[in-house]
Amino acid sequence: MKRTYPTLIKDLIDKVLLESDTRDTVMEQRASFLWTEVVGPGVNRYTFRRYVDHGVLHVYITSAPLKNDLAFLRHKIIDEINTRLGEKVLQDIVIH
Repeated sequence: MKRTYPTLIKDLIDKVLLESDTRDTVMEQRASFLWTEVVGPGVNRYTFRRYVDHGVLHVYITSAPLKNDLAFLRHKIIDEINTRLGEKVLQDIVIH
C-alpha cells in the first residue's frame, strides 16, 4: 500500500476552486473583507458598503474629508490588499 502524506486544507480548497472556475470570485470576496483589516476600524466606521466588480473595489464612505484622504492612499491600499492575498486581485479602488 502506498503511503500518502498529509495535504494542507488550503491546497485542497485551491484545487477545488481552480477546477470549478470560482476562484476569482472567492479572491474578490476576500479582497473586500480585507478592507477592514487594511484600513482599520476607524476608517471602517465610515464605510457603509463595499464590493468588488471585475478587479475594482467599490467603497462607499460617509465622510467627505475621509474620501479625499483615501483617494491619495488608494494605491498603497491596493498594494497592501494584493500583498495579503498573495496575488494581484485588485486593479483599482473607486471611492463613492
